Amino acid sequence: MNTQIYPLLSSIDSPADLRQLDEDSLLQVADELRRYLIESVASSGGHFGAGLGCVELTVALHFLYDTPHDRIVWDVGHQAYPHKILCERAGSITTIKKKLGLAPFPKREESEYDTFGTGHSSTSISAALGMAAASALKGEDRKCVAVIGDGAMTAGMAYEALNHGGDLDTNLLVVLNENQMSISPNVGAMTKMLGRLMSGPTMTGIRERSKSLMHRDSRTWRFMSRWEEHIKGMVMPSTLFEELGFNYLGPIDGHDLPTLIRTIRTARDVDGPNLLHIITEKGKGYEPAEKDPVGYHAVGPFDPRKGVVAKNVAEKPKPSYTEVFGQWLCDMAEQDTRLLAITPAMREGSGMVEFHDRFPERYFDVGIAEQHSVTLAAGMACEDTHPVVAIYSTFLQRAYDQLIHDVALQNLPVLFAIDRAGLVGPDGPTHAGSFDLSFMRCIPNMVIMTPADEDECRQMLYTGFRHQGPAAVRYPRGRGPGAEIQKQMTAIPLGQSRTMRRGKDLAILAFGSMVEPCRSVAERLDATLINMRFVKPLDTEAILAAAARHSKLVTVEENAIAGGAGSGINEVLVSSGADAAILNIGLDDLFIQHGTREECLHQAGLDSDGIMAKIIRFVGNDHHPVVHGSAVR
Repeated sequence: MNTQIYPLLSSIDSPADLRQLDEDSLLQVADELRRYLIESVASSGGHFGAGLGCVELTVALHFLYDTPHDRIVWDVGHQAYPHKILCERAGSITTIKKKLGLAPFPKREESEYDTFGTGHSSTSISAALGMAAASALKGEDRKCVAVIGDGAMTAGMAYEALNHGGDLDTNLLVVLNENQMSISPNVGAMTKMLGRLMSGPTMTGIRERSKSLMHRDSRTWRFMSRWEEHIKGMVMPSTLFEELGFNYLGPIDGHDLPTLIRTIRTARDVDGPNLLHIITEKGKGYEPAEKDPVGYHAVGPFDPRKGVVAKNVAEKPKPSYTEVFGQWLCDMAEQDTRLLAITPAMREGSGMVEFHDRFPERYFDVGIAEQHSVTLAAGMACEDTHPVVAIYSTFLQRAYDQLIHDVALQNLPVLFAIDRAGLVGPDGPTHAGSFDLSFMRCIPNMVIMTPADEDECRQMLYTGFRHQGPAAVRYPRGRGPGAEIQKQMTAIPLGQSRTMRRGKDLAILAFGSMVEPCRSVAERLDATLINMRFVKPLDTEAILAAAARHSKLVTVEENAIAGGAGSGINEVLVSSGADAAILNIGLDDLFIQHGTREECLHQAGLDSDGIMAKIIRFVGNDHHPVVHGSAVR
C-alpha cells in the first residue's frame, strides 16, 4: 500500500491501531479506505458495491468496539471487504476469491476478526444472539453486533431471531443497513415500509431540527415527541421492532460518520437488545456503481477511470446454461399460460430478466425467502398452474423440508430449475451445489435430470414441465460444450439413458456435466460411455446390461459421492445380484475451497486428467489401456 496516497490507512494493521487515532481522523480513514477498496477491487475483481456502501459503518464499529473480543457478525459477507482491509488483510485483499487467496466471505479459519462464517443471507442476528447469550451465561463482558441489510430482512430467519432476541433481553446491537438493494432491487412489503416517509430527507430534517431547538424537559419537546411517535407508528418500522422488544434508534445517515459514531456509542452503552436503522447507498463514492448498483454488485478487473466496459465480442459466445434456461422459460411461457416463474431474489443470476419484462404478471420474486418460494409454488400447483422455481443448488438446501413435505409428498407438478449445481469456483464452498443429487434422490415422487449439453438442458426442462409431478433439472455454472440447440422441444422418456460410445471391458456411466470430460477418457481407454441423463428414475436396464457386458463399471458425477447418483447405481447392482466391480467418482467428503471453476474441478479430480488417473488406479493390472498406440503409465 502506497504510504503517500494512503498515509493513515497504511498505518493501520489492525483495529487496535484504528482505536489509537483521534475521532477527527476517522473521516480521512474512511476516505482512504473507500479509495483503496476501489483501487484493489478494480485490479482483481470481486464484490464491489456493497462494501463501498458500508465504509463509514465499518470504521465506526471497529473504532467503538474492542474487536475481536467484541463480536461483529456480517450478514452474507458481500460488504465485508472494508472489514478485511482494516483487520490485518489489507496487503492481501487483491487475492480475494483466488485460489489460496482470501475467502470471498468472512471465514473463521482465516481471521479471529471473522467471528462467524457467512455466505447465505439472514443468519447474522441468530449468530450474534447466540454469541451474546453464551457470553452472558459464562459471565463474560462482551458486546455483540449483527450487521444485516434490508434485503436480508426479507427472510423469515431474521424475524425468528428478532422474536427470540427481544424476549431474551440480551445485550445485542442489530444494525439494519438499508440501501434498497441486495443483488437486485429489494422486493416486498418490508422494503416498502422501510422506504417510507421517515427515511426521507424532509422528516429526518424536521426531526433533527426539532431536537436541536427544544430542551428535553420542555412542554413543547414532550408534545413533539408524542407527535413523532404517532407519525412513526404510521410510517416507520420502529413500532414493529419496539414491540418485539428492541430499543429502536434511527433512521440516520449511514455515511455521516460523526453522527454514526455518536449513535452507535449510545447504543453500545445501553443494556438489552438495540436496533440501529441506518440509510446507506450501495456503491457510495464511485459514481458508476451508484448509478448501476446491480451491474456493480460483483465485477471483474476494470479501469476505475473508465468503469466496467463491455467487451467487444466479434462472434456471439455460446449461451450459458443460465441463458438456455432463460430462453426456454420465455418460449415455454408463450406456449402455455399455466407457467408461472418464481425466484428467491435471483432474477439476474437465474436468467429471468427477459421473462420478467415480457411476462410481469406471471413473475414472482419472493425476496430472500427460499422456503416460502417452494411452498408458494406448491400452492400455485394446487390451482391448475405449473410453477417453475428457478433456484441455485446451494439455496435449495434452505427449503428442504418444503421440497419434501409441501411438494413431493403431495406429488405436485413443480419444476425446479437448479442452477450452479456442482462446483462454482470463486464463491467457494458456501455457494457450491455439491449435495442436491444426494438430498433429492431419496425423496419419493421426484424426477431428477442432469443435462450433458445445452440442447439436452432445454429438452429436459420441457420434459420436467410436462411431467405431472415434481421434477428437477440441475445444471452447472457457466457454458456447456456448445451443442446446437433445437428450437423444437421434445420430451425425453423418463429414465432413458443414451449410449455415446461402445467399448471393451470398462463402462463409464456419466451424469450431466461429467459426460464431456469423460468423452476423451473413454476414447483413450476404449471404454463404453453412457450418458445416464436421469438420476431418478435410473435406467436400470442400461445399468444391468453394462454390468453384464463389462468387468468393471465407473460412475462419474459432479456431486458428493455419498448418497449421490453413483450410490444409486450401486443399489441397483446389489439388489439385482450383478457381479461387477464398480468405482464411484465424484466429490469426496470434504469442502472444495475457492478458485476458478477449472481449478476447483482439477482439485476434486473431476477434469479429464483426474478422472483418467482415478480409473487407471482402479483397473490396475487387469486392464492395459492404450493412448494413441502408447501404454498409459
